[in-house]
Amino acid sequence: MNTPAKYPPTTPALADARGKRIGILIVAYNAATTLAKVFRRIPAAVWENVEEVVVFDDASGDETFELAVGYKQLNPNAKLHVFKNEKNQGYGGNQIKGYRYFIERGFDIVVLLHGDGQYAPEILAHMYHPLVMGQAEAVFGSRMMKDFGGPLQGGMPLYKYTGNKILTFFENRALNLHLTEFHSGYRAYDLHALRAIDFSKMTHDFHFDTEIIIKLQHQRFRIAEIPIPTYYGDEICHVNGMKYARDVVKAVYRYRSTVNGSQEFPEFAEYFYHYDIKESPYSSHYYAQRMAGTKNKVLDVGCGEGYFAGLLLQAGNEVTGVDILETPALREDLRGYHQADLNLGLGDARSELNGEKFDKVLLLDVLEHLTNPERLLRDIYPLIRPRSGSAIVSVPNVANIAIRIGLLFGQFNYQDRGILDRTHVKFFTRKTARELLEANGYRIVREEFSVIPLDRALRLTPNGALHLLGSKILKIVTALLPGLFGYQLMFEVKPAAVTVDAENLASFQMAGASES
Repeated sequence: MNTPAKYPPTTPALADARGKRIGILIVAYNAATTLAKVFRRIPAAVWENVEEVVVFDDASGDETFELAVGYKQLNPNAKLHVFKNEKNQGYGGNQIKGYRYFIERGFDIVVLLHGDGQYAPEILAHMYHPLVMGQAEAVFGSRMMKDFGGPLQGGMPLYKYTGNKILTFFENRALNLHLTEFHSGYRAYDLHALRAIDFSKMTHDFHFDTEIIIKLQHQRFRIAEIPIPTYYGDEICHVNGMKYARDVVKAVYRYRSTVNGSQEFPEFAEYFYHYDIKESPYSSHYYAQRMAGTKNKVLDVGCGEGYFAGLLLQAGNEVTGVDILETPALREDLRGYHQADLNLGLGDARSELNGEKFDKVLLLDVLEHLTNPERLLRDIYPLIRPRSGSAIVSVPNVANIAIRIGLLFGQFNYQDRGILDRTHVKFFTRKTARELLEANGYRIVREEFSVIPLDRALRLTPNGALHLLGSKILKIVTALLPGLFGYQLMFEVKPAAVTVDAENLASFQMAGASES
């Protein structure tokens, strides 16, 4: 059993806040029998260096709140503030209230401590010291490290130890992390990092701790671990282990689905890019990059935030963007940017471009969103450089086999993205897409068909061996039956009116004279 005598000492240098505003957040629920002990176990050097110790009582049914208030009255010099939620917020919801409390007051660091005494207050300084020194943005206490004898020696039940190890292995693999434990509730955060986290739709349940790790990792914040002792006493555990495990797996799945663009889940909505770059081989962006070429003057109509323009820039292209956004996120990658509601064609952007000619004009995933795509096709026509220029158009193939199978079973369900993206107002087959382009004065000079995105359909890694093999097989099948298996229809088109140079015009006139 771990005892205070085994804990490393809290030296003045270790506890020193070094000018940082540090807060201790104690989340408590029915902790009347343990909370006073937690206060007393906080080292004096920590009390001296932290600015506030705040208790958030989550609508306990016992005297947790009254005990905390009484302790403050008996210890008036304690930097203690006590709050009680009128309604139970849940483990995650109570943390969110606490973090917002410290963020709003301009604190730099917060340490999460539990009111049930399961995590040792004696090592609070060890938790916040790496943040004070700027070594990380989050510090997690790990019971799986062996410094205190390991979790089993500290009384962790074998089934919890096994479940913890399995879930941690799964989460490390799924999130590209190397943590020894995901499920400790002893944590310290740089509040400047937490300000960048969107808490608004996160769970209030126990897997909040998993969701916050996911967000820290996604936003590339540094996570450090320190060993902590394991203690299991007679406190009541409010966690349903099986439900918690399911929730953790579901959280990882929902995150992966959101960042892969398969489906937008609200708790990770800020990471969902409606039109992200498709990295897979034989995707629409794979073909569009090759059609756009290198060192060209490009007009990207419907450029969005400018992510694809960034790739074109790397290939030596000069890109001008047009979209409805006021300012794209990657504006610096664009030579110029013009705002336009593409439902109305190029609008004012047409006059702002002032007759410029472009080697390539891109209409990628644009026409299907417009009630009158013909107008935009006519507006870009004069912007294409005569003879050498072309436009590159992509539209989804509504005749894809997946849609056909769905219709066979009476399903035509709109989704967050893909062929049945709920923002699509036009649907195209290979035949109708060709007819649209030809009817508006274009001739098709190249045609490609992107393959079904296995990385999204089957949650595969885009550059993984299994995905690459599957994409190669699909490439062959799609080439044989493009109307059935093609996912995105890709066209390179030129104005149908032929511009003839002087030499060819002379020979053309001579041929015409001899025939007459």
